[in-house]
Amino acid sequence: MLLIDKPVKEFLDVLESKEPTPGGGSVAALSGSLGAALTAMVGNLTVGRKAFEALDEPTKEHFKKNFNAVIELKRRLNVLVDKDVEAFDLFMAALKMPKETEEEKAIRSKAMEEATIEALEVPLTTANECLNILKLQKVFAENGNVNAITDVGVGALMAYAGVEGALFNVIINLKSLSDNAYIEKKKAECEGILAEAKALKEEVLSITYAKLA
Repeated sequence: MLLIDKPVKEFLDVLESKEPTPGGGSVAALSGSLGAALTAMVGNLTVGRKAFEALDEPTKEHFKKNFNAVIELKRRLNVLVDKDVEAFDLFMAALKMPKETEEEKAIRSKAMEEATIEALEVPLTTANECLNILKLQKVFAENGNVNAITDVGVGALMAYAGVEGALFNVIINLKSLSDNAYIEKKKAECEGILAEAKALKEEVLSITYAKLA
């Protein structure tokens, strides 16, 4: 059974156990999915209501477009919950490859390098998808059902946790690589994602707190 299909309690129990997976990468993807789901809930509580129908047409279309995009991001992040485990398993398989001869060592080393890249590209995708959620949330904070404004705020926090949590996994895997150009490129990408995510999260939270005041 896929992790994403497990009951919540069962997922938490296996997370708590000595098993190496699921770990932080899967939880980061799940965090983003939860943020998307909360945002979509706000959409469901907004579209069709009087306050929503009173909005101008461009705003309504923008809201609906972001609503549909958030639902798709939830689906993609659900897949990434399990993709993170697959990437870890690929690395462990490479680690267990024979290393008796020089040829075996070379083959194993190449396989580990490739598996490490996969193990960081998956959470990097997770971070980008969570960032995409944050890019969509402002219209929900500004025009969503006011009674669900706290859900927008929590959704932003969860999406941001998904970003930074996933980037932890990118950064730690970079330490195992030898291609300096690739390492520097990915570090810069991580820094850009994190800076943008922080700014977007703060923008949504600022609107949330203003509406709570």
